[in-house]
Amino acid sequence: MTLTDVNIKVPEGMKLYLTPLNQHDELVRNALLLYPYISNKTISHGKAAEILDISKYSLIEIYDKLGLAYLSQDIEEVEDEIDMWDKLKEGVV
Repeated sequence: MTLTDVNIKVPEGMKLYLTPLNQHDELVRNALLLYPYISNKTISHGKAAEILDISKYSLIEIYDKLGLAYLSQDIEEVEDEIDMWDKLKEGVV
């Protein structure tokens, strides 16, 4: 993976926290920088994992440990999709 430097403006108090202590911390920081783009569907988990040069499963595991869900649906949305799937199988829709 090729790395590059990027300059961003942040509040002075953040500087200490943006300097990773080790390779894992750097990976987590970079994964968090990509998360908003996954959340708004600009990129997929797979693309973010590719950018970070890790497996999709590893990326999902990082987010899970941080409390960021892989699936963003609530239980009602899941139930609606199951109902729709059942109707499609029955040929109702």
